[in-house]
Parts: sequence; C-alpha cells; structure tokens
Amino acid sequence: MSYYLGSFLLIAIGLYTVIIKKNLIKIVIGLNFIASGVNLLIVSIGYVKNGTAPIFSKIGINPSAMVDPIPQALTLTAIVIDASELALAVAFVVLLYRHYGTLDIKKIRSLKW
Repeated sequence: MSYYLGSFLLIAIGLYTVIIKKNLIKIVIGLNFIASGVNLLIVSIGYVKNGTAPIFSKIGINPSAMVDPIPQALTLTAIVIDASELALAVAFVVLLYRHYGTLDIKKIRSLKW
C-alpha cells in the first residue's frame, strides 16, 4: 500500500513542478519525477507478498504465489526510454539556453502560445 502512495506522491510532485515552475531545468526534473512514479506504480501492481520467481523448478509451487514478470520487464524498458527522453530534453534545454540566454519559459518569446 505504501508503494502506491509513494508512486502517487512522486507523480503529484512531478505534475506540480511541470505546471507551476517556469525554469526549463525544473520542468525536465518534474517530468523525470512523473516517469519514476509511473515506473514505481507499474512494479507495485505486479508485486505479490511473499511471492516467488516465476520458474517452475519445484513440484507443487502455487502459480498464484508467483510474481508477474511482465511489469518488471515493462519497467526496465520504460527506464531505458526515460533515460533517452531525459537526455533529449536536456539537449533541447541547452540549445534553448544558447539561443535565448535564459531558461525562463516566460522570457522565451517563440514558445509563446
């Protein structure tokens, strides 16, 4: 239960940061918080208390007591995607800073709606 609370807390902190903050670095960090919260939520959904590895090496193992490996595999894939997404976002922030000389979203006129 505490894992669900922790994941929702990470997602809420990330959403707050993305919506409220005006610094591009802080927005990128907020996006990373959201991704970490979603990854924790996915792993928490697949968690089984006192579960065993999903390998039928012993006779008489109850399949309902096994941990589901699919959420773990999805989370590993998501971590790799999040890392590349973070690197791309930081590269864009560096380019924007070089062009405009600021990281304040309000001062960057070409991103204005």
